[in-house]
Amino acid sequence: MNSTVVVVSVALVWFRRDLRLQDNPALQAALDAGHTPVPVYIHAPHEEGQWAPGGASDAWLHRSLAALDADLRARGSALVLRRGDSQAALQALIEESGAQAVYWNRKYEPATQPRDAKIKRELREQGIEAESCNGSLMFEPWDIQTQQGGPYKVFTPFWRNALTRLQLPAPRALPAALPAHAIEGEPLDALGLAPSLPWDRQFWEHWQPGEAGAHEALTVFIDGALKGYRQQRDLPDRVGTSLLSPHLHFGEIAPWQIARRLQGERSASRDADIDGYIRELGWREFSYHLLHHFPQTTDHNLNPRFDSFKWAKPDPEALRAWQQGRTGVPIVDAGLRELWATGYMHNRVRMIVASFLCKHMRQHWREGARWFWDTLVDADLANNTMGWQWVAGTGADAAPYFRIFNPVTQSQKFDPHARYITRWVPELAALPLKARFAPWQSPQLLAELAPDYPATPLVDLAAGRDAALAAYRHTGAH
Repeated sequence: MNSTVVVVSVALVWFRRDLRLQDNPALQAALDAGHTPVPVYIHAPHEEGQWAPGGASDAWLHRSLAALDADLRARGSALVLRRGDSQAALQALIEESGAQAVYWNRKYEPATQPRDAKIKRELREQGIEAESCNGSLMFEPWDIQTQQGGPYKVFTPFWRNALTRLQLPAPRALPAALPAHAIEGEPLDALGLAPSLPWDRQFWEHWQPGEAGAHEALTVFIDGALKGYRQQRDLPDRVGTSLLSPHLHFGEIAPWQIARRLQGERSASRDADIDGYIRELGWREFSYHLLHHFPQTTDHNLNPRFDSFKWAKPDPEALRAWQQGRTGVPIVDAGLRELWATGYMHNRVRMIVASFLCKHMRQHWREGARWFWDTLVDADLANNTMGWQWVAGTGADAAPYFRIFNPVTQSQKFDPHARYITRWVPELAALPLKARFAPWQSPQLLAELAPDYPATPLVDLAAGRDAALAAYRHTGAH
């Protein structure tokens, strides 16, 4: 009697910022090719150059990896964790597993793109199939070009062009079971992602990392904040946004999955809000387009005319007061305290606190970008870079430098009942409503009712604005 030997082909599926099973192009490619996938995550922050992930990102990643492993185990597989140099770890895993192929979804950061290209080239030279896929964007950064064949620097024409090409892939059903494998990895705690002091404890009252949490957040958004999104998204005193940004950053959900769900919700009353939200996904696409074409912008002005701009002398004490939400400007302090407590800051407030740092305090935008990088659970190099350069006036499609947010009028307009201010700066709750926006204008009340709050702002708003405009006039920036 003849016995048939079944030779099983193995592929490593190298997870990075695509921590989901549904609609994961790299995993799907391995399955479509008939391979047994061995899911792998390699912890190599030293390969991220100057922008290794910050503390809040690591805390999220710890929970997201645990969720991914649980999802894999529920299907009969498991996530293999390794650390060290990516290429060496992959080589070791190929030898241990006999893998004939490696699949991954692309990353677009300046430090990781050349690393990935080198790994792909060297694997192929060894006869290993190496394929990368697009697992995180609706458009590859190089696919959208101006009529001259170059990159865009202005969002509206970029997005107009992109929308003519928008095709949402059909959903792919993931098998209920995945093949088992016998490869061992390190325990999650060995990666050192969770903070030794649990300063992030409050975060998890607000967030559920992982693929299930991402889809739950999308459902909550569709059932709630989607209605009136275009008006509500600027109001920080309510949940008026999707809160999907950290899930998108870690690839727990793909932008086309969100767009596809939203397209299924269309109606006459919802179309404008859905289009408005998809346009915000477009800004994310634009930020990746810029990062790919202008990789130097993570640390340098996109607009070189600002290289001669006279920033104020670095002031560590003032910077610390800004970081800690002790500037004496309530909306600014509220935003920075929200950030510390939740790992998140409302987008309108991000613009206000960034403008205060770059314009009124005249501290370099890089200082703010670094602080956000370490404290945001959605810290994303493309979005963070574009956002800070936009506010500073130094980047693509930027707000003109001379447009300086007045934090008092901004808070009166977007937080008219001071609910957001009162939530995050509760020591001001005893003040009358009008005084909560600019308490230094009511010094006696402030001294009596909120004696621990700064008596005057870190920077006089009028003087700070005048100094910023004077510095602007003395550069060639205009």
